[in-house]
Amino acid sequence: MLYQIFITFFKIGCFTIGGGYAMVPVIQREIVENKKWISQDEFLDAIALTNSLPGPLATNTATYVGYRMAGISGAITGVVATALPSFLIILAIAAFFTTIKDSTVVQNIFRGIRPAVVSLITYAVIKLAKSIGLKTKNILISLGTLLGMIFLNIHPIAAVIVSGILGFFFFREEAAEK
Repeated sequence: MLYQIFITFFKIGCFTIGGGYAMVPVIQREIVENKKWISQDEFLDAIALTNSLPGPLATNTATYVGYRMAGISGAITGVVATALPSFLIILAIAAFFTTIKDSTVVQNIFRGIRPAVVSLITYAVIKLAKSIGLKTKNILISLGTLLGMIFLNIHPIAAVIVSGILGFFFFREEAAEK
């Protein structure tokens, strides 16, 4: 199991550029759809939890899934596997940075990668929005959080806490019915 965790998260770390949110669709596809290690609902809960913790989303998610699958050793394996590709790439770039930083080819490659990262993040948002459902309460919490962060400069941690409190009050009747 540790080998599978390592390979899965190493692959995720190798092929996702743009940080945690760009990794969300890749992580979701690998651990929910391909490996079936956790359900879609548990994945959404994991994303909510890992967003509210300090540290990068990808390593927090790798910690959660690794722990869920194989305890402490799985958590450590997931984190190392996710971080190792970035570490190796940064090490390689640092060694050659002064010779390639002004290269037109390198600059053009990054100009092409940036829009792809935006599309990966947009895809993750759409996929997560579909899975929580287009209920009025979900839309109100999502829009309120977004507008609060954009126009009122509310800190993301405060947004998560306030959204959790709103969720408690908005959804307690639905939870009582189940």
